[in-house]
Amino acid sequence: MCQIFINADPELYATRSRSIRLHGVATSLRLENLFWAVLEEIGERDTLSVPQLVSRLYDELVASGRLDEHANFTSFLRVTCMRYQQLQLAGRIPTDPRIPIRGLDAAWVLATEHRPAA
Repeated sequence: MCQIFINADPELYATRSRSIRLHGVATSLRLENLFWAVLEEIGERDTLSVPQLVSRLYDELVASGRLDEHANFTSFLRVTCMRYQQLQLAGRIPTDPRIPIRGLDAAWVLATEHRPAA
């Protein structure tokens, strides 16, 4: 089993920092290259650059009231990438990158998602 994972290109799990403006404040985010690639794919679907996508996610997270002093935005971005891929595998987000995410029915996409018991 481990061979499947340990033979990954080390460049995928190398980390890279990027400076991004969030609410006009320059901040640095550090993620593994694989996560940056997934964020790029998500953004391209809606003609957004990675900084634009990250800024939009941040703004919507703040507006939802779910970003507080205990939340880790970088972890949120990693989970966003994983959920995006899980929802694609489940057939809830089309794998065709030409289909924008903004046009999907969020309620339908999330209808079959299982949430862990609290």
